Amino acid sequence: MKTPKRNCAQCGNALSQYNPEPLCASCSRTAAAPRIPDRAWRDEHVMRALSAWEFGEVLRLVRRRAGVSQMTVRSLTGLTQSYISDLENGRKQLGSRDAIIDFLNGLGLPADLRPLLLTPFRTPEQAAISTTPDPALPWTTARMVTSLEEAAGGVMKRRSVLAALGGAGLTQYVLQSAIAPAEAMAAFAPDGTRVTAPLITSLQATTDALRQVDATSGSGTLAGTARAHLKVLLRLVKHGTYDEDTGRRLAAVTADTAIQTGWYTFDSGAHTAAQHLFLGALRAAHASGDSRLKAAALSFLAIHGYSVGDPRNAITAARTARKGISDQDSPALHAMLLTRQARGHARLREERHALAALDEAEQWRMRGPGEHDPHWLYWINQGEILGQRGSCYLELARPAEAAEAFADARGALNPEDTRTRAQFLSRAATAQMRAGDADAGCATGEEVLTLANGIHSARLDEHLHSMLHEAHRFHTAPAHSLLERGRTAMKERAAR
Repeated sequence: MKTPKRNCAQCGNALSQYNPEPLCASCSRTAAAPRIPDRAWRDEHVMRALSAWEFGEVLRLVRRRAGVSQMTVRSLTGLTQSYISDLENGRKQLGSRDAIIDFLNGLGLPADLRPLLLTPFRTPEQAAISTTPDPALPWTTARMVTSLEEAAGGVMKRRSVLAALGGAGLTQYVLQSAIAPAEAMAAFAPDGTRVTAPLITSLQATTDALRQVDATSGSGTLAGTARAHLKVLLRLVKHGTYDEDTGRRLAAVTADTAIQTGWYTFDSGAHTAAQHLFLGALRAAHASGDSRLKAAALSFLAIHGYSVGDPRNAITAARTARKGISDQDSPALHAMLLTRQARGHARLREERHALAALDEAEQWRMRGPGEHDPHWLYWINQGEILGQRGSCYLELARPAEAAEAFADARGALNPEDTRTRAQFLSRAATAQMRAGDADAGCATGEEVLTLANGIHSARLDEHLHSMLHEAHRFHTAPAHSLLERGRTAMKERAAR
């Protein structure tokens, strides 16, 4: 008698007549794959270690309670057995957001325990400074408003805490922006302003107009105006009446404005205040639900990292931002973030990684416009990427290649973006002089001094100082002429 045909209960493939089980061999192996049982996570000590971000202790406790070997953990996480042993014994740490997320996902952290990672990352010294909630918590509309009100008001009550925000603290902040749940944005205030779509459009237009002024004249004169505009938006968020969709749009304009205000503040030389604004902008972007705005806020935190902070923070911020927009058709945004990542690698002298990121940025740019490219990213073009390549080469002590990249960028930059042209050309002059071409460097420097007239930017001032410092190495008529004119120009700029 012929045996009836049987199929696997999981994949539907035909079962062998010699297999009495309901699953085929492949599905049986998958079903038997090791995993951490849920009960192992529910221990009080495990949850306390999660809250403290003591991941080596989490691993040790969970592994003991689940009764699994280090080899099993290796199969779940992809970490080597020696790394697992070092992690458990405190000899190594998970040093990046990506490593932490991959580790916890591999172990199967239950979704309802993820909020434990939002426990404040505070030291006793920080707790003594203030009794207000840690700046990393909570990810609510109220906390977003409070954070930005402090920054926009110009009173840095927590300056010492914010100045120290870096390394593991900043990594935790970035991670929280990725995993914290978004709060509802609808609000009703009986005596408040009704926020309408035309009003939001008008507010966004003001932010865009300020952005255009920055591209031509620099940020030095815009910070106060932008702060006043941001305060208007915060009052609407706090006291306005709006539905859920309108609230998200209002949060988006607030995020964009906070980012730009932070940038103008950074460009005027107030780096700590700028970081506070960028972190507040990240909260507003989170409230808006727009991953592109979150990427924008992270990109400016990356600039802060490679310019005046820890370049590793720049790399973490840029990579996190790219993961957040993986579902967006936005080549320009990917390209911009990759240049930020490249600058971080260059500051760390990681040449191979820096150049690989720049090559990938150019590949993204060559794809052309994307469906989800944000309107505020109009300035990403070949000239911008070539200019960033030149800056990376300069950091990597390769001035000849830097000068060549800046020369290529010159013809591709938007001639109306005067501030950007002045910054890249000042670095081009520095590269030319470091490469030994004094005449070309001095000629470019003369051009830069002409462009710089009327541009208010502390960052440009720094580039001009570096350029003039290089000129001191040469005892030629063009160098003397550049230095004489440069001294006069810098005195005038300092008197503004």
